[in-house]
Amino acid sequence: MQGAKQPIAKHLKTLTGRVAVVTGASRGAGRAIALVLAEAGATVYVTGRSASAGQTTEGLPGTVENAAEEVTQRGGKGIAARVDHTNEQDVAAFFERVKRESGRLDLLVNNVWGGYEQYDGPDFDLPFWEQPTEKRWQGMYVAGLRAHFLSSRFAAPLLIARKADAPPGLIVNTVGWAYGEYLRNLYYDVAKSAIIRMSFGMGLELKKHHVAAVALAPGFMRTERVMAEHAKGPFDLSGTESPEYGGRAVAALAGDPRIMERSGKLFTSGDLAREYGFTDVDGKQPEGFRIPPYGEDEAPQSTGT
Repeated sequence: MQGAKQPIAKHLKTLTGRVAVVTGASRGAGRAIALVLAEAGATVYVTGRSASAGQTTEGLPGTVENAAEEVTQRGGKGIAARVDHTNEQDVAAFFERVKRESGRLDLLVNNVWGGYEQYDGPDFDLPFWEQPTEKRWQGMYVAGLRAHFLSSRFAAPLLIARKADAPPGLIVNTVGWAYGEYLRNLYYDVAKSAIIRMSFGMGLELKKHHVAAVALAPGFMRTERVMAEHAKGPFDLSGTESPEYGGRAVAALAGDPRIMERSGKLFTSGDLAREYGFTDVDGKQPEGFRIPPYGEDEAPQSTGT
């Protein structure tokens, strides 16, 4: 239910006083992550291109203002920011705003992703040599991989500048992953793999600054986009998870005082649920997303990330 507070694992650490940025948070996984961080008491900047003063992306519901209001209702402090994460000047100006207003940054969640925009069904399933190159490149590499990199690039100085006695800083990059199996679309598979490798490199370079970087793979989520497709022609939702399941994974990582030991690594929401002891909003613990080896299953599947 919108605005309703859901119980999270009792052992999750409080994030009161922490400042977080969640990109691509007007809806879907980003919005859900922001809401869970709010329940732990964080101040959360929610970013995206969908704002009340303009059009929402692809006409989908949700704006950064809506999400920020919900963050505040959940117990945190929500701050809306319209940001085009493909525009370097936009991103730089936004993090200058965070510095000016909050004076610090403890957590960056890179969730922005343009790879599903203009999704047109069978077009996504074509072999790579028949794919529309420009559309895929712009959506998955410019509005995906590069967007993650840009936010990290401008967030890093703020994360590094935190007080020496503060808890470790953290960058979480959300990705699609299925335990190393091919994700059925070459553009998608390579873009997500690059983000995972980027997390590894960031972890190495940030280690001496007491800042961790990890990649997080949610499962098949019941996002607004997925549910809109489901309404057109129902498909099996068994084994799916709410977007807040991934949010609980982020909150658990952010509250882990030993997070530096996990830096540079890749995790699934399902595996972290078992390690940290949290559940989804319905009390279940969906396992990490899996697909059969390529060739046994010809229908491409998406995690919704």
